[in-house]
Amino acid sequence: MEWTFTGEVIEWRGPAPYLFAVMTPEESDDLKEAARALTYWGQVPVRVTIGGTEFTTALFPRDGRYLVPVKAAVQRAEAIRQGAIVQVVLRLNAAR
Repeated sequence: MEWTFTGEVIEWRGPAPYLFAVMTPEESDDLKEAARALTYWGQVPVRVTIGGTEFTTALFPRDGRYLVPVKAAVQRAEAIRQGAIVQVVLRLNAAR
């Protein structure tokens, strides 16, 4: 399955600052249902495409929606900063 959405890039400060693209609650609910068998510790393994860059990661659940981690290499390649609006294509990654 594939999901395409446009989301804002936010910063979440844990032990270190990370940037995430935020899914809507509705898209998150659809994905959660489809990924039930792949979910581990609340995370969902996915293949992500932003711009011309494809990478693997795991979605983080937070406040009823999923956050898509945007790796530093992707931030550099696609000139992504906090507050940017990005188009994201997600595919479930059963081959984790």
